[in-house]
Amino acid sequence: MPRVAAVSTTSITPQPELLEAARGGDETAFRQIIEPYRGELQAHCYRMLGSLHDSEDALQDALLRAWRALPRFDGRRLLRPWLYKIATNACLDVIARRPKRGLPIDCHLPASPTDDPGEPPAGSLWIEPYPDEELGFEEGYAAPEARYEQREAVELAFIAALQHLTPRQRAALILRDVLGFSAREVAEALDTTVASVNGALHRARQATGKRLADPSQQATLRSLGDARIRDLVARFTDAFESGDVDAILAMLVEDATFAMPPHAALYRGRAAIAASWLMPSEHPPALRYVPARANGQLAFGAYHLDPDAGTYLPIALDVLTLRGARIAEITAFRTPEFFRRLGLPAELAPQPASFPPGGRRGPQNRDTASLHARPGQHPAADAAPAATHMMPVTTSGTSAGARPNWRMSSPTRSPQVPARRPLGRTGKSPHQADPLACPSANRPST
Repeated sequence: MPRVAAVSTTSITPQPELLEAARGGDETAFRQIIEPYRGELQAHCYRMLGSLHDSEDALQDALLRAWRALPRFDGRRLLRPWLYKIATNACLDVIARRPKRGLPIDCHLPASPTDDPGEPPAGSLWIEPYPDEELGFEEGYAAPEARYEQREAVELAFIAALQHLTPRQRAALILRDVLGFSAREVAEALDTTVASVNGALHRARQATGKRLADPSQQATLRSLGDARIRDLVARFTDAFESGDVDAILAMLVEDATFAMPPHAALYRGRAAIAASWLMPSEHPPALRYVPARANGQLAFGAYHLDPDAGTYLPIALDVLTLRGARIAEITAFRTPEFFRRLGLPAELAPQPASFPPGGRRGPQNRDTASLHARPGQHPAADAAPAATHMMPVTTSGTSAGARPNWRMSSPTRSPQVPARRPLGRTGKSPHQADPLACPSANRPST
């Protein structure tokens, strides 16, 4: 793994007057003290939990704990290790209360082209995508001692690998190999010994090493370069918006996979993917794609023309995993609520041409020949620029005795994102996983 310049993570010693004011109950002073760490702390919580929503809740809890413990904080101590200890323990408490998360590829549940994914199983817990804009750090390594780049350490494969570790192994690996804390600092954060940390770290490194591909997505993107990445983005968008199945399949490696959480089914190989729900179903399809970035990887917001609304509404966030210049995995998160968090618009205006309502291909009324027939091309749509706006920042004032809101500059969750259209028929597929039967996604952590 090629190393790039390390990112300075020197802990900032709070100014004595700010610290004194915060200890006296001044929330503004407290926000000023912790604001430089908010983004990286939430990314830490996301690595621990695999969920954007859970990471926000854990960060809120951690900062509330820090607020209450501030009178006992020695101003001569380093603030960053102290905050990470609190955040790590808040995450460990969350992990103890809920099953761990995973991805469909961990369930080893192959899907047949004739399967109908139906409605997602109730209670399933899957890894959620994470917006690059909220990572809160620069490119590179957190410290000279770190083994993983900061963006490598939020890639989907890395987050999934972490969920297979015990909670304390997970914490040790993140604190030591991602954040670059010393073994002594990790031991202090976990209230254990250096020997115990080193043992947990050894087991964690062995387990994750078996699951992580080399090179990482960051190394792959660097090797491709900006020009080839732009070309890949353009070809992906054009192929799906024009319904060109041959072009889509040509972009995939032979053993590519397609999954769409919260469904557990996994399509493996070009033949299975060609007959899957990923493929456009109308000619020309009523689809639009907007480039984005999630988990340090290429991503696309997929939109479908809603004939009733007369606009394109979100249906899935497609996160790509590349192998060289081809696509090895497409993970389509069927959770449009994440669109605004990635700076994607809640809807797109209709194109000049009028397209019939379509969607992703279902298994009904198709034969093998029709899957590979090149459809007619529709006029190229105006490229929809990746939106850079985020949701409005909201902070709530805190009355005396009320629970403070430490989310600060974090965008609020919005319930107004349009509900996604169902893909294909409804009803549970005979191959649909029971959420409690997927060991990696739902087995309680130990």
